[in-house]
Amino acid sequence: MPPILKRLVSQLQAKGKSKDAAYAIATASLQKSGNLKKGSNKATAKGKARGKMTPAARAKDRASKRSGKSAGSYKYKPKSNSVKLKKKG
Repeated sequence: MPPILKRLVSQLQAKGKSKDAAYAIATASLQKSGNLKKGSNKATAKGKARGKMTPAARAKDRASKRSGKSAGSYKYKPKSNSVKLKKKG
């Protein structure tokens, strides 16, 4: 099982989903986003790269794609798995 799929399945189980339901939801979601190949649970190049990223790196990457700023412009907040722009100065 690719790391990205394993991580999402465990997150869904932590939210109360059964193992089977978590696996089905995670597989469908990751296939739709292009992290898994359609009709399988094999990771695409994108899925392999994201699976190797830390939660902080993924959060900074998401924010930088939305804003156009560099990932280094953000500070990670682990409690909420989110980022905030670093203060200047």
